[in-house]
Amino acid sequence: MIDSKQKNNVLLRLSEIVLQNKTQIIEANTMDKNALINDDTSMEDRLKVDDAKIEGMSRSLKEVAQMDEPVGKLLYEFTREDGLHIENRTVPFGTILIIYESRPDVTIEAAATAFKAGNRILLKGGKEAFHTNSLLTQLWKKAFSENNVDEGYVEYLHLTHNETQKLIVENSNKVDLIIPRGGENLIKFVVDNATVPVIISGRGNNFLYVDQDSDFQMAVRIILNGKSRISVCNALDKVLIDGNLPNLKEKVDLLVKKLKTNNIEVLGDNKTTCLNADIVEIDDDKILFEEFLAPKIYLTTVQGLNDAINIINKYCGKHSSTIVTNNKDHADTFMEQIDCAAVYHNASTRFTDGGQFGVGGEIAISTQKLHFMGPLGAQQLVTNKWFIYGKGHTRD
Repeated sequence: MIDSKQKNNVLLRLSEIVLQNKTQIIEANTMDKNALINDDTSMEDRLKVDDAKIEGMSRSLKEVAQMDEPVGKLLYEFTREDGLHIENRTVPFGTILIIYESRPDVTIEAAATAFKAGNRILLKGGKEAFHTNSLLTQLWKKAFSENNVDEGYVEYLHLTHNETQKLIVENSNKVDLIIPRGGENLIKFVVDNATVPVIISGRGNNFLYVDQDSDFQMAVRIILNGKSRISVCNALDKVLIDGNLPNLKEKVDLLVKKLKTNNIEVLGDNKTTCLNADIVEIDDDKILFEEFLAPKIYLTTVQGLNDAINIINKYCGKHSSTIVTNNKDHADTFMEQIDCAAVYHNASTRFTDGGQFGVGGEIAISTQKLHFMGPLGAQQLVTNKWFIYGKGHTRD
């Protein structure tokens, strides 16, 4: 097994190599961007790699290297009366397959997270990022080679759609864990066909509830921040406003004006279009299930805290939800009862991110309760194993 010093040396060297190859990375990414055949703004945003993204990759690698060693942590120990000593310690999963689209920074940050935890990682990115991902994988190989570490710790899979499906079904690469990061069809196929554990990195579709007792100016700032990027899974899509909020129409008018000034299309049901004529009416609750990944947001009114909680738990993607309120009891109830990986009081959902949470670049944001919920950093990409030490012990 690779030791902690070797892992950290690889990560720190890769951090340098990424910066040294900034020009080449941007050139490869430009080839990918030029090959896009549609005008999908969200896809373009996820695909783009610029100076800031590259510096972020380098910084993330340093942060992961500086974190505590995830492997070998003692979780439990017990010595029986007969001297048999029992320990439970953290160990790597083994080989992790991650399937993702667009975002080339995943090739660096997800792989770094898995590698820090002692895992081998198979990367299957989308064809739209072919040139960028291929170059970033070469940089991984260079860092491994310079530190005399097996280059097989990170492998990039150039597979067709059918070949990827076959890999999932047959598990020909002896994968121990699969993490699908993509659309619902991909996730459903993996869940239905994989023969190994799956961690679902689900969609966003994040909600915000404005309580009757709240600072509405604060709510507006948080809502606008939630739409500051449209292509990310921590973006805000739905806003629920307590129908008993004082001066409701005036406040809805203010919010709609601010959103439209920021080129955000405002959708709503007949309860909100009655309050503001600039809201586009959509009276189909299917929209409440939808993750937009677009410059639009949906507004509706609700009958208090319990109504908001019920709506969010029914329609959200179990990713992130926030309440804006001055009432601590309401905040506590909301945060305890909302079924999401991350729940917020008076803060933007845009913080749901491994780097922002102090766990480094995450491999995914899990929206399921097993093995872990929320951003998956190196500390979460381990499992546990029992180690038993005896001296010829036998059981009667």
